[in-house]
Amino acid sequence: MGGAEVPLCNSADLVDGGDAVPFDVVFSGQTCRAFAIRYEGRVHAYLNRCAHVAMEMDWQPNRFFDDTGRWLLCGTHGAVYQPDSGECAGGPCRAGLVKIALSEHDGVVRWHTAYNLQPVEF
Repeated sequence: MGGAEVPLCNSADLVDGGDAVPFDVVFSGQTCRAFAIRYEGRVHAYLNRCAHVAMEMDWQPNRFFDDTGRWLLCGTHGAVYQPDSGECAGGPCRAGLVKIALSEHDGVVRWHTAYNLQPVEF
């Protein structure tokens, strides 16, 4: 996977189709919100930035799934994304979400840094 592993949350904090766990990252030199979700038993993370218009997507705090738990939905313009890949599945998006590599072991979910993705320095 590459990059350093940064502990994010306990595995139990992510429930299939449930609330996301938010976190901050520095993406290409800019501090951004990101979110982690669980879908079909696997964990996934993305920048909280709609590919249609660069604004946060959650329609309620930490809520990204539609009512069916099948799609990620941008609450502003209705863009729809695949939860497992971040690919645009409908609506005004023309590109997918920016994916963040995650791993899960020993009951902990960790995100992985990359050349353009780093932890926020305090």
